[in-house]
Amino acid sequence: MAESNSDARTVLDEHKADEKQTVLEEKPLSANSTVSAKPHIPSVSASAVLGESASMPEGTPECQGHNFSTSKAESDLLDSIMNSFRNTGFQATNLALAVEQIQKMRDWRLSSVPWKEGDDPSLKPMDIRERVRARIFFAYTSNQISSGQREIIRFLVEHKMVDLIVTTAGGIEEDLMKCFQPTFMGDFKLNGRELRKKGINRIGNLLVPNKNYCQFEDWVSPLIEKMHDEQDKEWMEWAKKVASETDSNENLPPKFQWTPSKVIERLGREIDNEESVLYWAAKNDIPVFCPALTDGSVGDMLYFHSYKRPGFCLDIAEDIRRINDLAVKSHATGQIILGGGLVKHHTCNANLMRNGADYSVYVNTGQEFDGSDSGASPEEALSWGKIRI
Repeated sequence: MAESNSDARTVLDEHKADEKQTVLEEKPLSANSTVSAKPHIPSVSASAVLGESASMPEGTPECQGHNFSTSKAESDLLDSIMNSFRNTGFQATNLALAVEQIQKMRDWRLSSVPWKEGDDPSLKPMDIRERVRARIFFAYTSNQISSGQREIIRFLVEHKMVDLIVTTAGGIEEDLMKCFQPTFMGDFKLNGRELRKKGINRIGNLLVPNKNYCQFEDWVSPLIEKMHDEQDKEWMEWAKKVASETDSNENLPPKFQWTPSKVIERLGREIDNEESVLYWAAKNDIPVFCPALTDGSVGDMLYFHSYKRPGFCLDIAEDIRRINDLAVKSHATGQIILGGGLVKHHTCNANLMRNGADYSVYVNTGQEFDGSDSGASPEEALSWGKIRI
C-alpha cells in the first residue's frame, strides 16, 4: 500500500454524487429508448440490465495493460512496463503507486524548501541544500533474508540506497548463516514430523539444516565472549573514573553499553563477507536496528552464555534514543516497510516522533479487520501521526 492518491481516485472523489443518488433508477423506460423498441424484453429487466449509465468524469484514466508491440528500446523496457502498471488495475496499480512514492523520497532535496529566518544559517547556501536528502528508513521481516530477496537487499545497502535498517532477529542471523551454509529449496507441503527427525527446519518452501545453526553458534559464541570481555573492561575503567570524580553525579563520565545496533555492526565487521547485508551496512555506516535481537538464534546463544558467564548486557533504551533522534533530526523522511509486526511499528513509531514520515510505502499481506498494526493502512497511520498529513 502506497500513501499516494491515484489520479483516478482524485477525479472520482471530486465528482462523487450524493449518497442517496444511484446510477440506475427503477423507472419506466422513456419512449425514445432503444430498448423500448424491443417489446419481447420485460421492461423491468431491460431497465435493470440495459439502463442508461452515468458518464465517467472527464480525465478518468482508462484501464489498459502494457503494449509490448510499441515498447521502446530494451534498456527502457522495465521502466516502460512499470509505468504501464499505473493503469493495469488491481495490485499492479498499487505497485506503480509505491514506485512513485519511492522515487519521490529519493528525489527529495532540501533545496525544494525555501530557507526562512530562524533556520540554520549553515543550510542557507543553495549548493548545500541541494545535497541534503530525505533519510530513507528501510524495514523488512526475516523472510526477506531467508529468501532470495537477500541479494536485492544487499545491493541496496552496498550502494547506499537506504540510510538505516530495521529488521527482526531472523533478518540478522540468517544473513550471517548464509555466509557459512546455504538455504535450500523445499516445498510448502513437506512432512513436518519427518523433517524434524532429520534435523531439517522448514521456512515456507525453504529448508535450513540444523548444522547451519550449529556452525553459526560456533562462530558467534566466541564473539559474545569477546564482547563481554570488552564490556567488563570498559566498566572497570568507568568505575575508576567515577571513584576519582569529586564533582556531583551530573558530571559523571558516560558508561559504555552494548546495544543491539552496536552488536549488529560488530557482527557485520567480523563476518567480513561481501555476500552479507550486514557486512555492507557496517562498511557503509548504515545502522541496523533490531529491538527484538534476542528473539531467535542470537537470543539462544545469549541464553546459553548467561549460564556460563552471567552479566552481559544489551541496552535497548540507547537504541530507541538513537533511532528516534535520527528521525527527529531529518529534514524529510521516507519509509519502505516490507512486512508487518515489529519492524513496521518500530519504523512508524520513530517517524511519529517527527510528526510522521513524508513518504511511505507498505508491502505486506496483513488484513485490517483484526485491528493489527501489520494490517493497518496508511490512512490509519495518518491518524497516529506516523505519516504526515
